[in-house]
Amino acid sequence: MIAMPQERKLTTILSADVVGYSAMMNRDESGTLASLKELRRNLIEPKIEQYHGRTIKLMGDGTLMEFSSVFDAVCFAVDIQHKVDEFNASRDEEPILYRIGINVGDIIVDEEDIYGDGVNIAARLEALSDPGGICLSGSVMEHIAGKLDLDITPLGERLVKNIPTPILIYKVERNAKAASLSTPMLEVQSPPSKRQFTPWIAAVILAVLFLTGLAVWQPWKPEFSRASVDRMALPLPDKPSLVVLPFEDFSDSKENEYFADGMTEDLITDLSKISGIFVISRNSSWTYKDKAVRSQQVAEELGVQYILEGSVRRAGDQVRVNAQLIDALGGHHIWADRYDSQIEDVFALQDQVLREITTALAVQLTAIEEGGLERAETESPLAYDAVLRGLDLLRRDNEDATAEAISAFENAIELDPDYSRAYAGLAAAHWRIVQSVWFLAAGGGFERSWREVLKNIDKAMEAPSALAYSLKAQILVEQGRHSEAFDELDKALALSPSDPDIHVAKAKVLNATGRAAEAEVALRYAVRFDPLQTTRYLRELGVAQLHQRKYREAVSTMRRVIARENDSAPDIMTLVSALGHLNETDEVPALIEKYNEIAVPSFYDPFTAQESLLWWYGDMFGYDPEYRQHLFEGLVKAGVPEGAGSDLKWSTVRELVSQSEGLYSVEDVRMISTEEAHELWRNNAAVFVDVRAELDFDAGHIPGAHFLSLMVGLSREALMEIASKDDTLIFSCHGPHCPYSAYAAAKAQLWGFEEPRYYPGGFPAWQEAGLPTETTESQQ
Repeated sequence: MIAMPQERKLTTILSADVVGYSAMMNRDESGTLASLKELRRNLIEPKIEQYHGRTIKLMGDGTLMEFSSVFDAVCFAVDIQHKVDEFNASRDEEPILYRIGINVGDIIVDEEDIYGDGVNIAARLEALSDPGGICLSGSVMEHIAGKLDLDITPLGERLVKNIPTPILIYKVERNAKAASLSTPMLEVQSPPSKRQFTPWIAAVILAVLFLTGLAVWQPWKPEFSRASVDRMALPLPDKPSLVVLPFEDFSDSKENEYFADGMTEDLITDLSKISGIFVISRNSSWTYKDKAVRSQQVAEELGVQYILEGSVRRAGDQVRVNAQLIDALGGHHIWADRYDSQIEDVFALQDQVLREITTALAVQLTAIEEGGLERAETESPLAYDAVLRGLDLLRRDNEDATAEAISAFENAIELDPDYSRAYAGLAAAHWRIVQSVWFLAAGGGFERSWREVLKNIDKAMEAPSALAYSLKAQILVEQGRHSEAFDELDKALALSPSDPDIHVAKAKVLNATGRAAEAEVALRYAVRFDPLQTTRYLRELGVAQLHQRKYREAVSTMRRVIARENDSAPDIMTLVSALGHLNETDEVPALIEKYNEIAVPSFYDPFTAQESLLWWYGDMFGYDPEYRQHLFEGLVKAGVPEGAGSDLKWSTVRELVSQSEGLYSVEDVRMISTEEAHELWRNNAAVFVDVRAELDFDAGHIPGAHFLSLMVGLSREALMEIASKDDTLIFSCHGPHCPYSAYAAAKAQLWGFEEPRYYPGGFPAWQEAGLPTETTESQQ
């Protein structure tokens, strides 16, 4: 059989829906239905006929119409909104308001229904319009410009869901000009005679109408292309599988986008806590943000059956959420609904959406899960709003945004001093500073942020969230307390088993403790929840492959990481070590150069093999010694310079250094305070040696201090040039959590210097005490 070509045509499409329909039905179902029927019968249907339009389909509170004339469609919209106002004014019941969107576009005609971008744009315009308002597309304006005496305001271009290019949007102002276009209702002709219908005749008519409607509707036919299990990138889980796509922001201000994103992420988090549902992580779902994608494509790429999508519109304290659940395998919608609420009721709104999803998927909640839905995380909607804003800023991963995030979290805590999630967010923001080099520009903010991390994580742990447990684990890893970190990660996974970042964090600890094969298993879990494989997943996989001596696989993985994110020096270290073990060193000089281009401007040392013994994606003090040595040997085989002071065996130096909760001490080396350091400096009674990287030292240091970078400058010979063996040597770097000065003091002791001392506060503590500082000429 030859398929008949689909009929296409250019037409005017009008989409309308009732504002707050779900809430109205909840409050007064029978009254709402009666009012809507009266409106449709006495106002809308006569006006459709007057303006030569036709109703394509009714969708509960929504209507899709077609007009042959653009002029008629706009006049109908203006007229009907005025008539609805009059209808509301004539009654005491709750007012009914419509939103209307109008577009001129190409459509596909399928029997009595229509499809295509022309229809989709009209629907998006309707969602963007104000209650009682009308939005027009640019194509409509082209047809009516200068033909209607209306005030029309341009709203600019907007990128809307499933439409690849931005559309021009215009708003019809509801003023006296619009009211003047309203026309009287036409007389409805009464039927020539009234006939009494017997019950069996009425039954026959109803049956015919039902069968006719069923034939037109054809619910057994898919609404869109079905996804195929055979084409799925990953096998379907053995329970309902779901992805929540980023909800579109239809708010008047783009500044409210963080609120739509935050609500979406909270839905993902809450759904992932429900044991009966498999939920894709935020990482993968966010790759579809602001992209026009088909449900079939999303389902097949992520290996899921169901898709939740929607939109959020916020105006002041008013929030409106549209949500629909799609069965991609069946090719149809399961349910769609609209929710209107005040900002203070946003948690109840989220719970309602969650309950409808679980009901639609026939998922039975456990008693714990049921109780979790009833607990609001804060009584302050403004505090919740501040936390969402802070999390949005934190994801931007730059210094300025992180500073703003800190302010947002502090604001949330002011509004609700018991808000655990706000404390977790504040700790996470300061942890970002600790893990970065931004503290250099902040004048010692590294140590201040460390204190803030510890203070706020303690508050967050009073009512811990998955974020708090996960962050606590990262802090414990930095302190070398790996077994405790495992406990915290298990608690985090119990709260959020679908969070791939927690699985990746667990893999990181497994790698650090000599369990690379288990780390790879944890990463396989992560990738199922995050099928599009974030860089963090691939990075930790490359580390696990290197430790397992899967060098070829490690090279392949790390090449993918560097292709995605080419500004991480440790990634180059991993790749070079794997290449060294393979004895494939042709590209190593170029990789060393690239490493230095990244590291040196960021206040780190040039590439040396010694670096891998101290710092590689974090502090290496507590790292598995066999894995650490294996990494180092690969770098040496690749031809990376070993670094200064390599005459001493690393294991010998390491034996003199100990760590407790992230702070270092050196056997038989005296630790001095800022007051003691200042006294020795003032009396010129010691030689100060700063072992930081060159640009770090140049930006600020203790006056008169000698610069000998631990990695490339500190050697026995270099020390002998500035001091004798009986001189008092003061070693410092950038704070007590920096290991470099402790290792430098240990090396000096092994080289035979009699009075090495360790100043853990380093330059930040000196600076915070208000003591004199200086910079090199190049930095002045």
